[in-house]
Order: sequence, then structure tokens, then C-alpha cells
Amino acid sequence: MGETTVTTLEEGREQAAPRSVTDAPEQRRLHRLRAPRRPRVWFEILLIAVSYWTYSLIRNAVPEQKAQALTNADWIWTVEHHLGIAVEQTINHAVNSVTWLIVGMNYYYATLHFVVTLGVLVWLYRSHPGRYAATRLVLFATTAVALVGYYFYPLAPPRLMTGEHFIDTVVVHQTWGSMASGDLKNMSNQYAAMPSMHIGWSLWCGLTIFALASVPWVRALGLLYPALTLVVIVATANHFWLDAVGGMLCLAFGYAVARLWYGAMPYALPRQVVAGDGGRMMAPVKA
Repeated sequence: MGETTVTTLEEGREQAAPRSVTDAPEQRRLHRLRAPRRPRVWFEILLIAVSYWTYSLIRNAVPEQKAQALTNADWIWTVEHHLGIAVEQTINHAVNSVTWLIVGMNYYYATLHFVVTLGVLVWLYRSHPGRYAATRLVLFATTAVALVGYYFYPLAPPRLMTGEHFIDTVVVHQTWGSMASGDLKNMSNQYAAMPSMHIGWSLWCGLTIFALASVPWVRALGLLYPALTLVVIVATANHFWLDAVGGMLCLAFGYAVARLWYGAMPYALPRQVVAGDGGRMMAPVKA
């Protein structure tokens, strides 16, 4: 009995040994792919530029299904009434009565969406290179899944609804540079309000700043930014509350993708990429 057991165990080891040898190179290759490398500035600039161009191209290539978008807007508005959160029109009219405030919000909506996001990417690149690739992946995955929403669920923003008396603040105050006014509106899909990437991107910025900044007031600003963005998108009648929820769900998907690929949340990765082994991350460095 004892000899049979020993023989069986030895045979099992002999059968298992070749499998572990075969798997080792694949595991090492996967580990190398997942390990963040020191980002190269030229590559990052090119990647971000091409990615945003592709995003804009696909978003604007989605057919502007006006009738369906307006029908979906009516449905969203009805649902919010049932939920007791349909206060967008009240906020829109109240803020519009203060000219300097609503004009400031119009420019906020048109510019900070890009400026702050790029600023956070540059900050990550310079100060947190070990976390840069994973955090950038969150942003890219969030934006990619948003394109699916634009294609399958066309939605008119409140300002384009008929019969609901929302104020199109950009048109009324003739805000320069907005993709929602003048000739520029023809360059952007006006019926891609769900999900709100103003919320998806601003929350990505806010969480990144809050998690990684060392100065308390900067961390507080990180949390304030998406909260203020939420007020702006509603006050300017560019989005419903539920569009913001859609943006948050897209961001959650982005974090899930990064977590699955890197095996950890981006902010838990080492801050620096230690020189050596091709510039890959070799060991944790205290933030």
C-alpha cells in the first residue's frame, strides 16, 4: 500500500513538472505586459492625440437620431419626475437669471473638460510614472464604453427638448467656442448626452487628485471639481441627472478593466518606475 502511494505521488510530480516549465515563459510574458514601464513623452502625446481624434470621429459618426433622441429625453424626464429628482429646469432658470454666473458656467463647460483632464495626465506623467499607465487605462476604458452608449442610446440634452421650456444658455448668451453653438455645433453630435463624459472625466480627475495629492487643500479641490461639474452640466441644460449616473457607471467599468489587467487599483501601484529591466517597475517605492 505504501509503495503504491509513493509511486503514484512520484508519477504525479513527473507529470506536473513539464507543465510548470511550459507555463513559466507565458506567465513571465504576461507579467512583462502588465508591468508599467516608464512612459515616453512623445508616445504619450501621440497616443492621447490619436485616441481623442478617434473618440471624436466615432462619436460624431454616430447617426443623429433626432426623433429617437427626443423620445428618450422625454422618457428620462418622466422617470426623474417619478423619482422626485426632476429639478434641472428650476436650476437652469435660477442660474440663468445671474448673467455673469451662467456665462462663467458656459465657458467652464466648454473648456475645463479638456484642460483639467490633460493637466492631470501631465501631473501623473511627471510625478507618478509608475501609476500613469494604469490610471490612463481607466480613462481610456471609460471613454470607450461611453461610445457604446452614444451609439445604442441617442439622447437629446434638456436644452434641445421641445415644450419643456429649458433655456439653451449657450445660445442665449452667445458663448464663444462651445461645440453647442454657432457653426461649431455641426462638428459635434448634439444627441449624445448619455452618458455624460463631463462627469466621467471630471470624476476620474477628482478621484486621482484626491488619492495621490499630498496637500490637503488640493485633495479637497479634487473632490470639489466633479461636484461643481455636476452643477454646471445641469444648470446649462446640457445633461440630466441620470446622464451623470451613466458617466459614473462608465468610470466604474474603467476602474474594473484596470483592476483586472494590473491586479490592483491604479493608486495602489508603486509611484516610481525603478530604472533597470527595460524601465519596468521593479519594486514598490513609498509615495
